[in-house]
Amino acid sequence: MTASPVEFNIFNTLARDKVPFKPMAADGKTVKMYTCGPTVYDFAHIGNFRAFLTYDLVKRWLVYCGYDVDHVCNLTDVDDKIITRMKRDNVGLKELTDKYATFFFEDLDSLNIVPARCYPRATDHIPEIVEMIDG
Repeated sequence: MTASPVEFNIFNTLARDKVPFKPMAADGKTVKMYTCGPTVYDFAHIGNFRAFLTYDLVKRWLVYCGYDVDHVCNLTDVDDKIITRMKRDNVGLKELTDKYATFFFEDLDSLNIVPARCYPRATDHIPEIVEMIDG
């Protein structure tokens, strides 16, 4: 028999009040966590990693409290800065973004950040993004 996750309150910015935290998953134990990842056109810097360290801290705390965390973190691999860098360096999209995604993952490992389950790339989901925008 497994113990129930720890119950706690969280500030709901819409309600402007503290409310009990309840995962949306039917089992009441799985927390689905989607976080914004880097735009992979250059090396990440300490300001970027502040966000990733915060995600890691929240995820570790939820796991410690007894929750199962399903973490997905996107990689933005299409952006004006990426296009500018491709032109400057005379390289293709995949070559440029793969290079900096690899550096990003190495940095996550160096910082002992627990990896997300997956890192979907924006370019793999353009039709869904367009559909969401068009409504």
